[in-house]
Amino acid sequence: MSTYMAKANEVSRKWYVIDAAGKPLGRVAAKAAAILRGKHKPTFTPHVDCGDHVIVINCAEAVLTGNKLQNKYYRWHTGWIGNLKEIKYDTLMKTNPEKAMTLAIEGMLPDTVIGRQAARRLRTYKGADHSHDAQKPENLEF
Repeated sequence: MSTYMAKANEVSRKWYVIDAAGKPLGRVAAKAAAILRGKHKPTFTPHVDCGDHVIVINCAEAVLTGNKLQNKYYRWHTGWIGNLKEIKYDTLMKTNPEKAMTLAIEGMLPDTVIGRQAARRLRTYKGADHSHDAQKPENLEF
């Protein structure tokens, strides 16, 4: 017997829609990251980008459990001395919930070329409308 290794030109990509309304942000992010990597496929190969496209809708209605809305911060550095910026997740979820979802998902992807390629296949939307009906995406329930 021999182990099957997927090849980059043999990978077929599907489109999935994940509805984040009422679901914990981290659980939605973990599921989306696994699909972007291709770990849900029986032909998953670690060194080949074999993931699918993911559309996350209703990011504004995702839930942060516990006291994360008040206690959790998103921090980034501008590159200038003393310019560490921060914003509470309470404010981030009100102003830009797509960014909060994107940050959570991209944080679960590897920091490699394959992870960056997978991140390009992610689309996040604040509401229930998206412009990818032509790709015939499947609804993903979990």
